Amino acid sequence: MNRISRAFSRLFLLAIIGVVGVILWERFVPPAPPPTLVPIEGRIDRIVVAKAARTMTVFQGGTPVRTYQIALGFAPDGDKEQEGDGRTPEGTFKIDRRNGKSAFHLSLGLDYPRPEDIARARQAGVSPGGDIFIHGQPNGMGQFGTIKRDWTAGCIAVSDVEIEELWSITPIGTEVEIRP
Repeated sequence: MNRISRAFSRLFLLAIIGVVGVILWERFVPPAPPPTLVPIEGRIDRIVVAKAARTMTVFQGGTPVRTYQIALGFAPDGDKEQEGDGRTPEGTFKIDRRNGKSAFHLSLGLDYPRPEDIARARQAGVSPGGDIFIHGQPNGMGQFGTIKRDWTAGCIAVSDVEIEELWSITPIGTEVEIRP
């Protein structure tokens, strides 16, 4: 009886390890080798984020030149209302800063909150939040692949390779339109 009990315990443990492994694999699937991308010549002048489609398209002179798959805040539906709500803000913003020492590889900051965001939050008696960025993966995690689900606190996340490209082609002042 004791041997049977130990055998079932071992099988149960192996099953648990297998389930945990599958869950981790689904969340952090190693990426396929990136396709060879034709380098983007010059600077971009506009970025359009389509939250529902989880895409971000960059433009030069009104022409789309690249589309990226993105992850958003952990509760992305709707416009950002307050700090900690996990939403990615909607509207038109500008890139207003660059952080080469980001906790997420590299990051490009948006000018959120805007005056209207501050006024709306003040009226609701809450903080609008801030520090909304386009960034890469958490430092030390990029080599394991790109997190495939919405996971940020409200930012827009891409792969480390993609943020390196964006970093090199996106000047301060670039318009960023975030659509529902």
